[in-house]
Amino acid sequence: MDERVKTTPTYRVGAFRRRIAWVFGLQFVAVVIICIMGIYDVAPTLAVVTVIVITTILGWFATRREWRPVRALARLVAGWDGQQPDPNALQLHKLSTHTDADVASLARGLHGFATRIAGYNQRERNFTRDASHELRSPLTVIKMSVDMLADEEGLTDFGKRSVKRIRRATREMEVLVEALLILARESDTVIDNERFVVNDVLRQELQSARELLVGRPIELELEEPARFALEGSSRAFSVLCWQLIRNACQQTEQGRVMITVTPGVVSVSNHESVQPVDDAHPKRMHGADRHGFELAIAQRISDRFDWPLELQTHPGHENIARIRFPHPLPS
Repeated sequence: MDERVKTTPTYRVGAFRRRIAWVFGLQFVAVVIICIMGIYDVAPTLAVVTVIVITTILGWFATRREWRPVRALARLVAGWDGQQPDPNALQLHKLSTHTDADVASLARGLHGFATRIAGYNQRERNFTRDASHELRSPLTVIKMSVDMLADEEGLTDFGKRSVKRIRRATREMEVLVEALLILARESDTVIDNERFVVNDVLRQELQSARELLVGRPIELELEEPARFALEGSSRAFSVLCWQLIRNACQQTEQGRVMITVTPGVVSVSNHESVQPVDDAHPKRMHGADRHGFELAIAQRISDRFDWPLELQTHPGHENIARIRFPHPLPS
């Protein structure tokens, strides 16, 4: 039984350098010989100049021919946009047997890199598609069920508190899923190029935050000395502000959280009240909910969209998170 064995071509190390050395060496010898002939009047001056020009041209063509594999490889890489599902479309493996080993190694490395990029793109599409459907759908069902349960008559105080906790956790999970989807997608999508007014988005987020803070001695206030718009993703800005507001609320036992809009800057600060906490709302211990996961998500979003985030800490558990927008637009 005959079996076809697929052999891998062998490329010689330093073949390109050796061939270039031969080209320039032969050119040098030819120029030296014709110059000696011209010095001893064996050949006329015009013939010497003509031979030197012809030798130089032949050397240039020979060098250009040796550079052809590198130029072809550069054209293939320049025409690859990173979104091709099949890395073999680069055809990097179709190299001449006369190709230098260094060029062949570079081609194999680029082919492996293209294969990994294609795998990353496929996993990104799978994750964003599955997360959008498989996580959002259960969250929608939970939200609807919680709303229906909250309207039930005869619900005990413990049941009402449980409903509030479920509603709060559902909202936090919903924002977390949104943040992960934003960070997982490519940055050049159409959704990242919309125009929105910062103040309007902040009002919507404050409305949702006030609903989740019912029963806690924390007030949310919005100061608007300025009003401006941005060019980007309103969803990313909404998630970023939500994470900062949530972190400020977690750092405050009793008091107020102030959101301030100034030209090109949005600040979120918490102001702890000096009044003793009511017995109905005992002071919580600084524990696992202070791990700063909200700030980590906010930092990643700010890095992704080039919105610098500054964090400051003042005495009295007062923290200030300041977002600067390099290119604010008029509202």
